[in-house]
Amino acid sequence: MFSSGRALVGIVAGAILSWLMAAQGFAADPQGAGAQPQKATTEQTKAPAAKPSKVPNLSAAQIVDKHVAARGGAQAWKAVQTLQLSGKLEAGRGDSYTRSMGYVRTNKSAGKGGHPPVAAAAGNGKDAGEQVLLPFTLDMKRPHLSRMEVEFAGKTAVQVYDGTQGWKLRPYLNRNDVEPFTPEETRSADAAREDLEGPLVDYAAKGTKVEFEKVEAVEGKEAYKLKLTMKGGAVRHVWIDANSFLDVKRDGVPRRMDGKMHDVYVYQRDFRKVEGVMIPFVVETAVAGYPDTHKMLIEKAAVNPKLDDALFTKPHA
Repeated sequence: MFSSGRALVGIVAGAILSWLMAAQGFAADPQGAGAQPQKATTEQTKAPAAKPSKVPNLSAAQIVDKHVAARGGAQAWKAVQTLQLSGKLEAGRGDSYTRSMGYVRTNKSAGKGGHPPVAAAAGNGKDAGEQVLLPFTLDMKRPHLSRMEVEFAGKTAVQVYDGTQGWKLRPYLNRNDVEPFTPEETRSADAAREDLEGPLVDYAAKGTKVEFEKVEAVEGKEAYKLKLTMKGGAVRHVWIDANSFLDVKRDGVPRRMDGKMHDVYVYQRDFRKVEGVMIPFVVETAVAGYPDTHKMLIEKAAVNPKLDDALFTKPHA
């Protein structure tokens, strides 16, 4: 699927990559489908030079306690039943957006018995160096419901996950019928599934084991790297800033691109307090081996808005 804390991260990372790849991978793969990735320049693929750490020597339990407090506290997060985020989603630079639009228009023409256009118009007047921004709304509701809407090519794309299965609507590809998630999309959504408060709140009660691994730099600042072994055996990592104790980085669900699996990393920035809980207003997803990243720029966050269950129900054919 198209991030509390970690729950928000998991949904966002999957959302950005799944949605972009659903648009034929043009935005997610800036070099074209099937091309080999360029040499990575993103931080996650470059090991920082070793240097003496000056951060306090804390246990995993102490780090988690400080982190939960920094995010607003366990009780505040447990009171969050629904969350709605809206803003802009980066959909690739102008050239990749143009290729995507070209495919969309070709698809539409073919669906109507017409001929593919010779060339697509430039993406919203953007040049090749600018990211194209698409409006989005992300709704989340306990226990594991999520719905994402993205405006693209004059249409509204929808992607929904109910904690067990998912469905999507992709009118920009001239597909106006509801389609189920592919097996790979379902596996990715299952892997990213988390409670709204994230796995670090009441982690022991959830059967999660948390271990401190090391201190390493995240975007130039030292952070505690924690290893989470979930109840089912899955292993995840989260990086807690050594000063703010906010979760500034985590590993996402690996994605298949150019025929191979690639590690995914998610960075969180610009934390703001909303109704007593801290929410990152910038969430950036990076794929190892690819120089481009994609950001979700949140403009508005609403805690506990009324979200009807019907929003997450698959429409009847």
